[in-house]
Amino acid sequence: MTVVKRAVIAVEGAEAAERHDHLAEEGPLEIRMSATPLAVLMRTPGADADLARGFALTEGIVLSPDEIASVEPVGDGDRVELRLAPGVVVDPERFRRSAYVSSSCGVCGKASIDAVRVAGRKPPPGPRLDPSMPPRWIDALEGSQPGFARSGGLHAAAVCLPDGTVLAAAEDVGRHNAVDKAIGALSTRRWPFGEVVLAVSGRISFEITQKAAVVGIPVVAGVSAASSLAAELGDELGLTVIGFNRGNRFVVYSGADRLTGLG
Repeated sequence: MTVVKRAVIAVEGAEAAERHDHLAEEGPLEIRMSATPLAVLMRTPGADADLARGFALTEGIVLSPDEIASVEPVGDGDRVELRLAPGVVVDPERFRRSAYVSSSCGVCGKASIDAVRVAGRKPPPGPRLDPSMPPRWIDALEGSQPGFARSGGLHAAAVCLPDGTVLAAAEDVGRHNAVDKAIGALSTRRWPFGEVVLAVSGRISFEITQKAAVVGIPVVAGVSAASSLAAELGDELGLTVIGFNRGNRFVVYSGADRLTGLG
C-alpha cells in the first residue's frame, strides 16, 4: 500500500466540507547489517527489500548485487537485515548514518560532503541520444505513478532504456528512496545496468546524481531543475544530466556529448 485514506476538511472560499482524501503513506524503516543499524529511512512502506538492496548499492556498502545474499525482515516488519554473501566482509560502522534520514533529505545524516563522494563506477560512453528521446522517459515515468495519481504526494523514479522502455520503476514519499527502490529491483535481474537512463519526477539533487554514478547509470533526467552540485558531479564523473524535461523542451547541464542532432 502506498496511500492511506484520511478524513479531512476541504475549504474553498468560505465554504468547508468534510471528505476523505488519500495521503502518501510514510513510516520508518531500519536497515541493519550484522545486527548493526546502518540507517533509519523515512519511506513509503512497500518494496522494502528493494529499498535496502538499492541503498546498499548506491551508498557503496556493497559493490555488486552478488555481494548481498538476502534481505530479511526483522521483528515487526519495519526493520530489515542485509545478509552478505559468504566471503564478503563489510564493516558496518563505516556506513552508519549519524542520524535518521528524513524523506526529504537523503544525505542529512552524513558527517560531511566529503563522506558523500563515494567512488563512482565508470559509466559507459553511450547511449547516443537524439532530442526525441528525453520526452519519452518522462512519459514512461508518468505512466509508473499510480500512487501519485491518487494522493498527489509521491515521488517516482524509473530506470529506462533510451527508447523509453521501463526496466524498473518505483514510487516513494522520498525522491532518493524511489531511486533506491527502482535500482534495487532492477539489480536482481540486470547487472551491470549498461546504457540506461534514470528518470525522476522532481528536481535532480546531488545525491540522486551520485546514486546513479555509483551504480554506473550514465544519464539522469528530471522534470525539474538540477542543483549546482548535481551538474558539477555530472561533469566530474562523465554523466549526462538533463532537467526541465517537459514536452519537447529540456535543459542539458552536463554530458552534452551524448546528444546528437542538435542545431
